[in-house]
Amino acid sequence: MINMTGRKSFLRRVSVSPSLSVVLRSSLVVALALNFSASAQRRSGAHSNAARENFTAADRRLVERAVGATCAERIRDPLSSTPIDVMQTRPSLPANNPDAVAGAARATRLLPETRKLVAAAILQLAKDYDLYDSAPSRARVNAAIARVESVRRVKPDVDARDNASVVLREPRTIEFGTIFLAGLRSDEAMISVLGHELTHIASGQPDSLRPLFRAIAHRASTRTGLRITGQRAEELACDLVGAIAAHQFIGQTPSWEPSPRRLARAFEHNCVDDDASDEDHLSPRNTIRALFALDLSMASELLEGSVGRLMISPASLARALTQPTWRS
Repeated sequence: MINMTGRKSFLRRVSVSPSLSVVLRSSLVVALALNFSASAQRRSGAHSNAARENFTAADRRLVERAVGATCAERIRDPLSSTPIDVMQTRPSLPANNPDAVAGAARATRLLPETRKLVAAAILQLAKDYDLYDSAPSRARVNAAIARVESVRRVKPDVDARDNASVVLREPRTIEFGTIFLAGLRSDEAMISVLGHELTHIASGQPDSLRPLFRAIAHRASTRTGLRITGQRAEELACDLVGAIAAHQFIGQTPSWEPSPRRLARAFEHNCVDDDASDEDHLSPRNTIRALFALDLSMASELLEGSVGRLMISPASLARALTQPTWRS
């Protein structure tokens, strides 16, 4: 979200109008699982997906299953994120609220590592989308990465509530609403949001990453049929960088938790019931769909292990899937 002060915001308050309150209900799609090698599952996905323009019916089923598994896992996971529509209904939290304090500490702790992950993700995406092959394009990308590396502070803000944002004229600070800080209860979720905001800063006032944003949006639109233009393109690309950063973090930090559960956390805040969109953003659930359509390796990896198999209760998966599909 952008206002006249140059502020870009990750989330927006969603109000459901009468036209948006009429939603399509989807049923659980039973499909054959696609086999992916272990090495393919561990890649960020940008490498393999950038060269793959065909998006088949099987790919679409894979995406739908991954969305359902993500939101079913949110119900089960003790460290799951609060959906953003639920955050919006909650009263403001003071800065000294224990959950907000814990969230601010988590964001501050993870910021240095997230800067590195985001810089690497932006560079790789630029190469994968053939936007690092000339001196001017390399200069734009390198300048964007330098802006990422200059960010030093996370600032809690009671009035920001369920949003995170940056002010491009002061691109060294990420402001987090205290409700949002409290609602992101895992490292993986926090990295995905920090990555989003750092990508806004990377593009900055010069809009250095606009060609990359348009290329990502074009591929996502082609694969999903969703309308992704203008500010929607930037918001989706920032989400993609955040998801890739979280994915890489999971691969670099061993844990007793299964990686599919950890990966689901990067998307769970979008598992809403009130799935509204606006001119600047896809609806939250369509955001998950577009991200998995862009990176099928993440969708496949998420369906492996305890998240994707029948250990999910049928009731949980049904609740997760009874949401509108593929609408802008």
